[in-house]
Amino acid sequence: MDYTVVRTFNGLYIVLDIIWLGIFAWILCRRKKYSAIVVGFLAGLLYVIVDYGIFYHILGTRKVVGANAFFLLFWLSMSYGFTNFAWIWLLLDHDGNDLEWSLVPIMGWFTVSLLSQNFGGSFAEISISRQVASYHGVMAFILTFGYLIMILHNTKQPTKEQRIPIKRLLIIGVGVQLAWETVLLITGIRPVQFKPIILNSLIETNLGLPYIYFIHRWYRVGRDK
Repeated sequence: MDYTVVRTFNGLYIVLDIIWLGIFAWILCRRKKYSAIVVGFLAGLLYVIVDYGIFYHILGTRKVVGANAFFLLFWLSMSYGFTNFAWIWLLLDHDGNDLEWSLVPIMGWFTVSLLSQNFGGSFAEISISRQVASYHGVMAFILTFGYLIMILHNTKQPTKEQRIPIKRLLIIGVGVQLAWETVLLITGIRPVQFKPIILNSLIETNLGLPYIYFIHRWYRVGRDK
């Protein structure tokens, strides 16, 4: 089951992505989506701990070529964690603008990727990779445990209104990661490998959906009191 996932990009990609993250955060501030900003920031810090602390230092499955490992993985984790989980939080808000909130990160990813390829020829090339066999089983366990809690909850509820919208959560969990993986593939940052796209989309972001759903529900209940 082991395989290596790789991304290759230039230094301009990082610069443009940081600018894009600032724009995204500004849009959220303008629409007063402060909770999404906080959740995205905390998710980014969690990703730094996992990616740099566990994958890079403890397991040694993350490799970085062409840049300082800490600073690169800090940027990557904050970018990925902030964008994905702010987006997920907005979708859980379900404020009637799901399409609009989904277009914002996807268009940003495409634009940053393609602009960096057009104008980043003089910037250094950077490559990052990771092997997945040592942790995908643990991720699958976390995912299964979370969804089992929701399944057991739903089997006890007599009405649809009392049940957790598991189908919607699955669509969000798989769809957010799939969008990211697809942009990487189409723009040439990720080599053509369909196994990582399928397996990563099923597991990696999706494993957090049950837990972020309960956090979001707790937050909504507390806010509405």
